[in-house]
Amino acid sequence: MVVDVLLALGVTLELLCVVGVVVMPTTLDRLHYSAAATTVPAFFVLAAVLDRERLSAGGLEAIAAVGLMFFLNPILLTATARAARRVDGGP
Repeated sequence: MVVDVLLALGVTLELLCVVGVVVMPTTLDRLHYSAAATTVPAFFVLAAVLDRERLSAGGLEAIAAVGLMFFLNPILLTATARAARRVDGGP
């Protein structure tokens, strides 16, 4: 029951982020929604996996995947935003 609720929340929030990426007109607005997709929704999915798997191999892999995504996403977003600004004619 708890796993189903956590997964439903995670998937719903991810879908909202996808809609935001599709609807937003500029690259920087789209980056905002793609950044949001790697925070709260990912942790809801991680919580669901940990509730079901505990700290087995699957749970540890989920922790590693979400942790890596959480810590590397700001670097990727910054690099993408700088490249987009340069393409759009910024300094």
